[in-house]
Amino acid sequence: MEANIIKYRFWSEKAKSLEPYVPGEQPKDKKYIKLNTNENPYPPSPKVLRAIIDSVNESLRLYPDPDCTELCREIAGYYNLNEKQVFPGNGSDEILAFAFLAFFNPGNPIIFPDITYSFYPVYCDLYNIDYNLVPLDDEFNIQIEEFFRPNGGIVFPNPNAPTGKALPLSGIVKILDYNKESVVIIDEAYVDFGGETAACLIGEYKNLLIVQTFSKSRSLAGLRLGFALGDEKLIEALNMVKNSFNSYTIDRLALRAGIEAIKDDEWFQSSRQKIIATRERITSALRKLGFKVTDSKANFIFISHESYKAVDLFTALKDRGVLVRYFNKPRIDNYLRVTIGSDEEMDKFLEIIREIINEQV
Repeated sequence: MEANIIKYRFWSEKAKSLEPYVPGEQPKDKKYIKLNTNENPYPPSPKVLRAIIDSVNESLRLYPDPDCTELCREIAGYYNLNEKQVFPGNGSDEILAFAFLAFFNPGNPIIFPDITYSFYPVYCDLYNIDYNLVPLDDEFNIQIEEFFRPNGGIVFPNPNAPTGKALPLSGIVKILDYNKESVVIIDEAYVDFGGETAACLIGEYKNLLIVQTFSKSRSLAGLRLGFALGDEKLIEALNMVKNSFNSYTIDRLALRAGIEAIKDDEWFQSSRQKIIATRERITSALRKLGFKVTDSKANFIFISHESYKAVDLFTALKDRGVLVRYFNKPRIDNYLRVTIGSDEEMDKFLEIIREIINEQV
């Protein structure tokens, strides 16, 4: 008790009560095949790397453009929007944090799925926002009708995490049509691996905010860069929140990298298509081994085996140098989330999985 008193002596009551998001394990005890944090196994575009190197010069003594004008222009052009419909940020998690503060109010519960990105309840706790969970069905599909209820806002990933399953645009439209008085945030962190972006709906729905990231499909997880797309009034609110925290959230190197990443569409398409092809091949192989694998549209798969406990597989894989993600939570505690790595990494993963299963027969 005395140790806790000393520990919390200068903490605010809010800090004492927080249960923060737990990121994927990053152990340093040995070299692992890392299939636990949804990173891209392929490098960024060479044009991106050159742009970063060229930007390491005396201009670093100056603040970056707080409006990120050139980056916004490139993103807007890519999605057939105007620059005022784009908000760049220091990773999509920061943008989501700004969005929760900009659009959701204490006392007016928001809704999101019961199995989803675990940062959402963390933000709610941080900002004192109430929330209600809507259940996925037994196959982990989002049930559109569950969003047809009074709410203070809606947020969900599409494709969903950690299941990888995606709603078609027709389902998104139904949710938007029913909830025209609420902001609907669609977290499209994984959309480039087989989902449909809802960016084409922005002109029609002023309550739609889309959040994307450069971390996954553009191989820039180490740089921290994301963006939101939405009606100009929503973007204005995000800028109000951002500028109340920090006017310079994106540094000069990240700005140049983001611009070149958007421009080099050939590299982007090649990288994501390789991951999609590997995902489908590994999915087929695992199903032949008796695994249940969700129909993922993300750069990861969600797997379960009725004869082997997920936690035991998780431990056995780690012991053999392969990291995957295990969630000890209701309904998904017998599933593993496995990031799609390179073909070489995934072949090794399959080899080790077969060894583990054969040992337990």
